[in-house]
Amino acid sequence: MKKYLLLSLVLLITMSACNKKMAPVTENGLNREWMDETADPRQDFYQYATGGWQKLFPLPAEYGRYAAFDQLGEAVQKQLRALVDTLAVATYEAGSVEQKISDLYKQVMDSARLNAEGVTPIVKDLAAINALRDKKEAMMCMVEMNKHANDPLFSLYVGADDMNSEMNILQTYQGGLGMGDRDYYLKDDARNREIRAKYAEHIVKMFCLAGYPKAAAQKASADVMALETRLAKASFSRVELRDPYKNYHKMSMQQLAEMAPEFDWMGYFEALGVQTDSINVSQDGFIREAAKAFAETPMPAMRNYLAWNLINGGADCLGDEMAEQNFDFFGRTMSGREQMQPRWKRAVNTLNGSLGEALGIAYVNQYFPPEAKQRMLELVGNLQLSLGERIDQLTWMSDETKARAHEKLAAFRVKIGYPDKWKDYSSLAIDPSLPLYENMKQVGAFYFRDNIAKIGQPVDRDEWLMRPQTVNAYYNPTTNEICFPAGILQPPFFYKGGDDAVNYGAIGVVIGHEMTHGFDDQGCQYDSRGNLSNWWTEQDASQFAERTDVLRKYFDNIEVLPGVHANGSLTLGENIADHGGLQVAFNALQKTPQFKQQVAIDGFTPAQRFFIAYAHVWAGNIREQEIMRRTNEDPHALGEYRVNGTLPHINAFAEAFNLQPGDAMYLPVEERVSIW
Repeated sequence: MKKYLLLSLVLLITMSACNKKMAPVTENGLNREWMDETADPRQDFYQYATGGWQKLFPLPAEYGRYAAFDQLGEAVQKQLRALVDTLAVATYEAGSVEQKISDLYKQVMDSARLNAEGVTPIVKDLAAINALRDKKEAMMCMVEMNKHANDPLFSLYVGADDMNSEMNILQTYQGGLGMGDRDYYLKDDARNREIRAKYAEHIVKMFCLAGYPKAAAQKASADVMALETRLAKASFSRVELRDPYKNYHKMSMQQLAEMAPEFDWMGYFEALGVQTDSINVSQDGFIREAAKAFAETPMPAMRNYLAWNLINGGADCLGDEMAEQNFDFFGRTMSGREQMQPRWKRAVNTLNGSLGEALGIAYVNQYFPPEAKQRMLELVGNLQLSLGERIDQLTWMSDETKARAHEKLAAFRVKIGYPDKWKDYSSLAIDPSLPLYENMKQVGAFYFRDNIAKIGQPVDRDEWLMRPQTVNAYYNPTTNEICFPAGILQPPFFYKGGDDAVNYGAIGVVIGHEMTHGFDDQGCQYDSRGNLSNWWTEQDASQFAERTDVLRKYFDNIEVLPGVHANGSLTLGENIADHGGLQVAFNALQKTPQFKQQVAIDGFTPAQRFFIAYAHVWAGNIREQEIMRRTNEDPHALGEYRVNGTLPHINAFAEAFNLQPGDAMYLPVEERVSIW
């Protein structure tokens, strides 16, 4: 989680959003309209619990997947739009955060101006790239692109040193791939061959829209494909990226220069304004190959590659033709989406990516009551006690390792709703007289400066890695923290005065999930202070590996499409967290008066409501292309299998619905995974 959160300076972050209507929410939180009670919960619990939701909310044209997360994202996006629309009608002092929000929003909404400017805003930058004469000038061009959050060849970020989590360190990360993942370049199946062919066509079309003659655009596409394929071959797989030791190579700048001498690292970092002698070269083999590729790629091809990074990075700021062509490949081809999001959603997304915490202040003031935070603190406390009890009950773990696990659990930092201190945007200038493209470059420069300023500084453990309005949650291993933004603390995840069984089955499992990330196959390698450190006895570590391997093999056998299987290794951490979250949350539910008294609501026991509420969180519809994309890229299992693949391993689920041998949802006890 840490790597992905700290690496990315993505500016146009897509919030989940979609349907115009929301399902009615019952007072106690369990919505029977979302269920298909004609289905048998013993044969297909996902259909039983969410079949009604799937009919109520058919997949809209603008999404590859539309799920409960997206539905709540829609509600949050509308809330943000209302806030911004109110701001946009007034005039503000230049330099104020209100001026920046208002002007940036208006620029994204001004389609007439964007289309009139077209690609004109990038003409000067493209001309500078096409005038590059040698690799030294190409490197300086990379420096300028880096300063505006565009990262050709590889990425840089600043984050906690895994072996010294109190201090920040400069780090490299593999990158340079327009399609994002190496498998699109390397897999030789029909689906990926088609994607490669369409990507090459897309590059040609984008260069043509940028003003290149057709022949030059075709040559540029071939050059980009050749260099990106070379980088893909050197890239770690997504499974390899999950191994923290394999991605930790701390060295001096001199050692980096000796390891990859084809690139002028000293000159590069000096031009960036970076002063440090320590760096973590996360994927060292990739950096070696990237340096060689830079040195060996002819200058005409290097110019084309840098130009592509510029065009691709700025596409959504350069008029509708560019934006629509960009969507045609990344939306339609990759995910199966049929149409772009409306402009207002794209404008809100831009604000979230650029001035997200400033927008977050207004959001929490309007939509996050103090009692919601208090209720969450109580739930988190109950879940921490529950996880501690489950650790004590483990028969496979020694007392020595249990003591270290308790030490880590007790050290959890809990963040709920919004940060105690907010990001200062005073150094970010938004000038409405400049094109949107130029203002977004300034946004990139702001985040670059913010990032680089952390080098060699103590880690700010009060900093948030998500905005308050985000519909999500996270665990960060190097700060040993769990975070639940205000955005997710709403139905169907959280009912501040609702049914205990539903709250524990929804937000309770989310809380337990994030806690369990501290003890999944990655998180368990970090100690209570957030350092990469082995705190396990050899026998306990072996037992843990054997038990998690049961879950890996189980998900490997799930067929998501004919002939296409889930990746149990890629999704292992999330699957462990789902399993642990369910166990911990159900254990906590059992302590409530409601459960002890077996209070039935709508004919369902507390245990049944707990599991139905859990399934409701993962209700959704999805396109085949998106199934393929997520199976290839996403460390989370598909929603259907976070229900039907996870619940068969939970003893309490089998008891709640009286599962018997022969039922599709039944798994023999000896085949069920038992970890936390």
